Amino acid sequence: MENSNKEEYKIQSFDAETQQLLKTALKEPGAVDLEKVAAVIVDQSLKDQGFSKEAGRICFTIVQAETKQSGSNVFRRSLLNRLQQEFKHREETRSRSLQEWVCYVTFICNVFDYLKVNNMPMMALVHPVYDCLFRLGQADSLRNEEEVDCLVLQLHRIGDQLEKMDVQRMDDLFFMLRDGFLLQEGLSSLARLLLLEILEFRAGGWRLSDTGQKYYYSELTD
Repeated sequence: MENSNKEEYKIQSFDAETQQLLKTALKEPGAVDLEKVAAVIVDQSLKDQGFSKEAGRICFTIVQAETKQSGSNVFRRSLLNRLQQEFKHREETRSRSLQEWVCYVTFICNVFDYLKVNNMPMMALVHPVYDCLFRLGQADSLRNEEEVDCLVLQLHRIGDQLEKMDVQRMDDLFFMLRDGFLLQEGLSSLARLLLLEILEFRAGGWRLSDTGQKYYYSELTD
């Protein structure tokens, strides 16, 4: 019940007609245009970071309902097509609107977290997600607290799963983050703190010791 309430709450930000479209898609996906539903969810995710953090759950529910009802995957295919289109234009998006870019990364990572095939993450998303995280690890992004915060949040959420899919790329990403932490000039103290925390988090097997948790939590709240 708690999950459905959360979904209902997140849908409230839409107009009445779109709310109805999404409610129907969640329960009876065959009765609506699922390409339109995918477009609505992606469009809102790019505008609203709060929604982009929750949208993966809504997508998962629709995928499950469609599979159960008809055995087809129109919604999932439409969603992946749209994510791929947005991925191709990610540099333009970042140049135009940092907020939209951060929302996109949050959304694609959220979809990666929720949408599974045979209990495994979708291979089609592994490299695009890695590419987004590598972009957040570049020098100009590390000088931006919003992007560093996004990077660290996503790695907390899906780093462990992503590493299982491609250890070498995760190693490369963390070499980049370590070098950024040690060598790059112009990082804010918050960016340095976040980077140090994520380096320790992975070194600890994607866990933070109690001491580390107390240290970083108190530093971040001060």
